[in-house]
Amino acid sequence: MSPNLNQPYTHKIEALNIKPSARRLLVSIDQQTTDLIEGDERIRTFRVSTSSKPPSNIENSFGTPKGLHRIAQKIGDGAPIGAVFKGRVPIGKHYSELSESEQAANLITTRILWLDGLESGVNQGEGCDSHSRYIYLHGTNHEDRIGRPASGGCIQLGNQDIVALFDAVQEGDHVYIA
Repeated sequence: MSPNLNQPYTHKIEALNIKPSARRLLVSIDQQTTDLIEGDERIRTFRVSTSSKPPSNIENSFGTPKGLHRIAQKIGDGAPIGAVFKGRVPIGKHYSELSESEQAANLITTRILWLDGLESGVNQGEGCDSHSRYIYLHGTNHEDRIGRPASGGCIQLGNQDIVALFDAVQEGDHVYIA
């Protein structure tokens, strides 16, 4: 399990008086990993890329927000591997079909897990709202960057990994980012 993230998660839900979710994701910005936990058992660890900027919950910071979140919406079930999404809608193309200049950007591919912050004034509410900031876990066209900070604030996974993760979680499952 990522270095003791389960303990801070437990402290956070107790402090907020929130019931733990049966499954949860523990994202370590330092380790660039996401652990999928069910009950008290680590099911799988995924390599990820968080923001290339310092972690931040502030709107327009492009930093990965810390704290307790939940999966608000799962988007893209059944989309082909590498499918590109714009505005959470598949555009009908694989990222390799786009121009070189379009491929230079961090594209949102394959699946989206859209997050909702659960901590008022931290990652929920005006100026810091993770949902309004469009913070996702999603696939990327730059899989070679996975394992080091490279995103614009989201948590990126390899395309095969985001499919596996998407299939393993449900809307409402917690995501703790530290």
